[in-house]
Amino acid sequence: MRGLQCKGAAHAYARCSTTKPLLFAQPKSVLPSFGISQYAPEILLPSTACGAQPRSVAAVSTVDARGQEQRNNVSSVDEVLHDDEGPVRDFEAEVEELMKLVSLLPPGVRAHVEEHPQMTELLEVVMDLGRPPIARFPTGDVKLSEDPITQADLDYAVQQVGEFGGDNRAGIDRTLHRISAMRNRAGRIIGLTCRVGRAIRGSAKMVADLVQSGASILFLGRPGVGKTTAIREVSRSLADDLQRRVVIVDTSNEIGGDGDIPHAGIGRARRMQVPDPEAQHRVMIEAVENHMPEVVVIDEIGTEAECAAARTIAQRGVQLVATAHGNELDNVIKNPALSDLVGSIQSVTLGDEEARKRGVQKSILERGGAPTVFVG
Repeated sequence: MRGLQCKGAAHAYARCSTTKPLLFAQPKSVLPSFGISQYAPEILLPSTACGAQPRSVAAVSTVDARGQEQRNNVSSVDEVLHDDEGPVRDFEAEVEELMKLVSLLPPGVRAHVEEHPQMTELLEVVMDLGRPPIARFPTGDVKLSEDPITQADLDYAVQQVGEFGGDNRAGIDRTLHRISAMRNRAGRIIGLTCRVGRAIRGSAKMVADLVQSGASILFLGRPGVGKTTAIREVSRSLADDLQRRVVIVDTSNEIGGDGDIPHAGIGRARRMQVPDPEAQHRVMIEAVENHMPEVVVIDEIGTEAECAAARTIAQRGVQLVATAHGNELDNVIKNPALSDLVGSIQSVTLGDEEARKRGVQKSILERGGAPTVFVG
């Protein structure tokens, strides 16, 4: 396959084979009606890629219009990941999980959320001290009340969530929701962002062919576009449908949910929690050395140490599925911390004769080394 093309602002990416990984970046919307974001990724992929052959499975669970589970015979994993009906959702379970987040809100805020006609599509609730609470939906932001948030409101919510880690994030046990704190200079919490997490079956079909091929994949996009939702479903598909050994390095418990028992959204994939965000690169290497995975999944690679760990994982023949922040490839190439993922760039001074042969200036930019993910 050569030259996958996307709609929207981003580009991509790649000639690939079963031995060469892929860089995958994010353009525009594909899942606005599924509570992710109007900016979620959309990728146009061919029906098969890299000559990959789908593996057979016996059946796949779906949910009918009444919310009842059904078992449907299918001929291949390709059929599972390319469901023409779109992403599959269990709305009853989804609403039940959503209410676990809504219930931690102060009573006055919770009442306004419950009364909103788009409550089931809620993305997040923002509560800042001294300001009115804001609810975010795919259609835009809504001011829930004119009454400002008090310190008592924030304390009420904080008391009902798990302990905040070094990244100022906490969660609700066995859910995918994330509560992020803002603190003042004294360390007191003065703002909360309560983000809804959802596991959406079928949301990984945009990269189904690449997942089957064994290509390493980097999801690139700005915060809130659905990168974590996509790699969660990739993890589940690899573990359940393709029967591969998957280990998730879950630094903020966003992929597998809060608590010691992972959320059902990751299927049979195993999850390693990270005690300190600064230790993510060490846990990435530990996952490969101790647990013999075929696939390692990481959310939010952002430091040189994590890029070096990703390179080590790829060089050991393990499929890598990861995310990073950025709108397009230039953002990765020009980011000193992330550029190693695409081989980095360096300035090279050519001799007079070589510059004439190439028809270029004497000072040029060249790739500094082999990329961790292949870019064609």
